This record gives sequence, C-alpha cells and structure tokens, in this order.
Amino acid sequence: MATNLEIIRGIGQAAANCYDGAVDDKGEPIKIGLHREVDNVVTDSRTMDGFKVKMQGNMLICTYHCEMKIKDVHDKDFENNIAQSFKDYTKFLKKEYKNITGNTLSLTEPSEIDTIVQSTSRVRTWCQSIQKFVVKGIEVSDNKRDGDPQIKSLDDAIKSWLSTGKDTYPRAKKPENVTRKKEG
Repeated sequence: MATNLEIIRGIGQAAANCYDGAVDDKGEPIKIGLHREVDNVVTDSRTMDGFKVKMQGNMLICTYHCEMKIKDVHDKDFENNIAQSFKDYTKFLKKEYKNITGNTLSLTEPSEIDTIVQSTSRVRTWCQSIQKFVVKGIEVSDNKRDGDPQIKSLDDAIKSWLSTGKDTYPRAKKPENVTRKKEG
C-alpha cells in the first residue's frame, strides 16, 4: 500500500506530464481531451485551456481554465462540454498515474462543477471551473494538534497560545486597554 506522500507525488507527476506540447515515448503528442489539441492549427483558432491540480487533505481539486467565444458560453451544451473536459482529464490522470506508479488511482465522490465565466470583450470570455474528488488511499488525521490533544476548540487554542509567553516573558506589561477581571 502506498503512503500519502507517494500518492501525492504520483498525482503531481501525472499532472506535470500534461503540459502543452508534451509527447509520449514514441514521439506522438499526448491527447488529454483539451480544446487546444486541434489537428489543423491554420484553420482553427488557437484555444488557450489547461488543467491544474492541488491537494487539500484527501481531496484532489482539479481546476480547468479556458478562453472561448461568447457564443460558445450561450450554447445549450456548455455545461456538458465542461463536464466532459473534466471526465477526459481525470481519465488521463488515472492512466498516467498507473503508468508512473504501477498502482491505480481511485477518485470518488466528485463534487458539482463550480464555473465562473468572465468576459474580456464583447466576443471573448474566459471560464474557470473547479471540481473536487476524494482520493482513496489517503488517510487524514484529526484536526487536533499532534502535540496537544487537549485543545478542542478555537477558544482553548487561543488561550493556550496567549499563555505561552507568560513563563518566557515574566516582566511583560499587561495592555492598558484590558479591563476584564483576571481569570482564576
């Protein structure tokens, strides 16, 4: 079984292998499913799009960014196209992860896709979308601090932090604006 660090490094390397212009072992361009992967660059305008990933606990956060025309945003299949881009990318990510580590990457519980569309002109827009997945195999520890399991709330954490200076700086003055009674 892979450790958390090995899983995260594998995901990072798999995501790093999908840069624009990447080629496989045979010298063929890698197809990820992005709009920029057009066959004829002369007749098709160059589309800027791409993915990036980041980890937050056991969550893999995939971010998709693309530039498009306003008429594409008003298309009835706009949301389906964005969802298909995420499916293509996660399929590539899983395949690349398997090639790198030899293990399978299991992404479960995909969240809804959050999309923000902003205009740059009357013709062009850019779109930023985020989808989160739970990565199986990554164990997340409790939110408690490892060194002090007694801290259970934010208030206790603040009191603990404030009390650390009492022994170190015994002659520190009490602020003049403190008017509450001393806790006892």
